[in-house]
Amino acid sequence: MGTSLKRASATIDLFHRGAAHGIPGEQVDGMDVRAVKAAADHAVQWCRSGNGPIILEMLTYRYRGHSMSDPAKYRTREEVEKMRSEHDPIEQVRLRLLQKKWASEDELKKVDAKVREAVNEASEYATHDPEPDPSELYTDIYA
Repeated sequence: MGTSLKRASATIDLFHRGAAHGIPGEQVDGMDVRAVKAAADHAVQWCRSGNGPIILEMLTYRYRGHSMSDPAKYRTREEVEKMRSEHDPIEQVRLRLLQKKWASEDELKKVDAKVREAVNEASEYATHDPEPDPSELYTDIYA
């Protein structure tokens, strides 16, 4: 987590890591939902066709540090804001929906409110409901 990939690996392109084992890979702009969907569709088709595994390296941007002890001082506020405004996947989809008139601002606000409600409900459930009984550990596990 704290070591630069450039200092820890001979290559920073992780999708090449499977080549020695005959596993192809692809590097994808993980901030572009359309590119992620296309790569995932290709990977599913590849695997289901019996070609074996494939590696997808999704290049993304973290807006925050790795943990509470990582204040992310290695990025400027301007850099983070530029990424949010120009490359944030959710914001890019929102803008595309508005520009193509596939949704209105009010419709998107309603969707956002529903999502926030679902997240809050899930958070409350996860925070306040009791832990499952240990006997449930292997429920719905198939080998």
